[in-house]
Amino acid sequence: MTDEIPITALHGQGDRPTLRTLAQATGFSVATVSRALADDPRIASKTRATVAAMAERLGYIPDRAARRLRTGRTQVISLLLNTEHEFLGFTHEFLTGITERLAGTGYSVTVVPDSPGEDRLAPVRTILRNNLADGLLFTRTEAFDPRVRLLMEADFPFVSHGRTEFTAPHPWVDFDNEAFARQAVAHLVAKGRSRLSLVLPGDQFTFTQHLRYGFLSAVRAAGVDHEIVEGVTLDSPTADIAAALMAARRGPKPPDGYVCVGEVTALVALAALTDTGAVHGIDADIVAKRASPIFDNIRPRIDTVFEDLRATGRAMAEMLLGRMAGEPPERLHRLFLPDPVE
Repeated sequence: MTDEIPITALHGQGDRPTLRTLAQATGFSVATVSRALADDPRIASKTRATVAAMAERLGYIPDRAARRLRTGRTQVISLLLNTEHEFLGFTHEFLTGITERLAGTGYSVTVVPDSPGEDRLAPVRTILRNNLADGLLFTRTEAFDPRVRLLMEADFPFVSHGRTEFTAPHPWVDFDNEAFARQAVAHLVAKGRSRLSLVLPGDQFTFTQHLRYGFLSAVRAAGVDHEIVEGVTLDSPTADIAAALMAARRGPKPPDGYVCVGEVTALVALAALTDTGAVHGIDADIVAKRASPIFDNIRPRIDTVFEDLRATGRAMAEMLLGRMAGEPPERLHRLFLPDPVE
């Protein structure tokens, strides 16, 4: 039946293969082919495999416009992403996790730039108004994030990277930054460090509260001195962060321990030590949260805590698929715990 028919006989040069082309090639009905491509469990697995193999052979690509008219779905998930991040490999690791989970579902991902300093509702309104996606994923979540409020009011499926302070439940995936800060402080104190430094994210973000509370609770419990660097945040230009850390090192009481929320600030702190004649591991120590293997190749070695952003992306995509399938939001949340300091 199928493989005996030349491909050129099934569709002319330059013609795009359709469901009818696949039906002719496999001997199944158009309806069966359509359901097989949708991985309908009511279609025999052998039939689904046959249709999938022929679709790949013919280079069949689903007509999204036709599917959208038929089902009302776009088969698109939008990711609102701030590409300026404290992790060097954030975009790659995060997006890889998302696409790994969506493989085989028929969904594709569109990345929409998101800048915390701008109108964060503008891209969301555009997506909702023009029906550009079936669900949303976003990062840099604020305590009372306006995107969360709007999407909950619109009953539109979404998952946030980070928690909020809203009482109504919504899907989220987060890393326990409070536990990370406590763990980093305990590690530095165990090394004999007595004045610890931390650069925080902007005050509007929820994870800022978690980091601040974990850090302050831990330094007070340990009875050590501390500073939260003023005038800069994780989103400040690298040169500004470097200037602030250099100024502190040249002050009367320079820090001897650094809790770094990401790879960028850790590299800046290491440079500040070197540029002021201090020796890492002797005059001061650094504990950094990392998402890439960058520190494996840097000497002297920096003590790190790994945040698995690929697993985070997979979890968020999994959760969004569940939400779009009707799972209640109160059951959709996950908090990743930090591993021990490496």
